[in-house]
Amino acid sequence: MRRLPLTALAAVVGCLGLCASGVHGRVEKQVPGDPYTVGYSARGLVIDGEPRVLTAGAIHYPRSTPDMWDSLMKKAKRGGLNTIDTYVFWNMHERVKHTYDFATDRANLPLFLETARNNGLFVVLRIGPYVCAEWNYGGFPQWLRHEKDVV
Repeated sequence: MRRLPLTALAAVVGCLGLCASGVHGRVEKQVPGDPYTVGYSARGLVIDGEPRVLTAGAIHYPRSTPDMWDSLMKKAKRGGLNTIDTYVFWNMHERVKHTYDFATDRANLPLFLETARNNGLFVVLRIGPYVCAEWNYGGFPQWLRHEKDVV
């Protein structure tokens, strides 16, 4: 096993100290929000002024029941994830044209997002319209195929 020279070790420790102290470059753009302020620097994503790496796993909320969401998210967090990735399924939320459902059973997206927040997880919300997840019609509602002038 090779040993690092003391000067190289000191340089690595110094770099780790700078990184840990928040020296990550000038923040280029920030958007204040609730509960986080999100931005970016030349080096990457910045959340609440701190550089962050998102380690994500997908949980598609319509594929499980609301009673399962908390348990699934706790397992994801224990597994080292800090972010949940999910699509927004158009055909789940607008089964009938101009009739929207974000509150019942598996369509309860606000409850899913609140569950993630309560578990200390970020969410990457993948707003379609297309869903690439072996989902009927790619997430497009069935009524859409009967619409005129839709390519």
